[in-house]
Amino acid sequence: MRKKIVAGNWKMNKSYAEAIDLINNIINANPNPTVQLIVFPPAIYATELVKLTTSTPIKVGVQNSSQYDAGAYTGEIAASMLKSVGVQYALVGHSERRHYFNEQNSDLALKVNQLLKNEITPIYCCGEILAEREKNNHFNVVKNQISEGLFQLTENEILKCIIAYEPVWAIGTGVTASAAQAQEMHLFIRNSIVQKYGNKIADQISILYGGSCNAKNAKELFSNQDVDGGLIGGASLNATDFIAIANSF
Repeated sequence: MRKKIVAGNWKMNKSYAEAIDLINNIINANPNPTVQLIVFPPAIYATELVKLTTSTPIKVGVQNSSQYDAGAYTGEIAASMLKSVGVQYALVGHSERRHYFNEQNSDLALKVNQLLKNEITPIYCCGEILAEREKNNHFNVVKNQISEGLFQLTENEILKCIIAYEPVWAIGTGVTASAAQAQEMHLFIRNSIVQKYGNKIADQISILYGGSCNAKNAKELFSNQDVDGGLIGGASLNATDFIAIANSF
């Protein structure tokens, strides 16, 4: 059975005190133990949050990592550094990283490789912009993103990855893909994995939905056969909403 996951991407939000309050509120809410909760705070808070969650089922990730091992890469954080402080997950290729920082699939493949080398689980993000969907090119876009960013991996390696589908037109807009649209793309992604690695591998990989998922629509989205959870943005900044989403399975 695939793991059910709710991951909270805090993006560039929260002061230190606010971040500590938020994680404590999530911990104290006694979240659903059958759902893996992961929080992605700004990297500057990761070490402290790892300490606070050590004896809990909650895991800590980062929103970005470097494709390089080490060296003269000012401002970058290597996967080996993240591992050394207890980080267990990392987002790769979030649409905002692709858009604002021009990250390419080839860069993301290197990041995935570095993370797996350091035993950190990548959550690989993929998704189309509105113009691509309107031109009926959304399937090709997503197929290219996952094939160029993930399909360099062996069977054992890809089993250590999570995929998040995020329709860019639904991120932070209040617009959500319908449950049918989400299922359609999640099934397409899974079938793409089938074509490369076979059914046995594809059936084990969790695929999350990210795109204005909230406490009101999570239950309908998560009821789809191929939607294994959510990558949550704004709603993850409120502990009550985040826990409500985790309880939507």
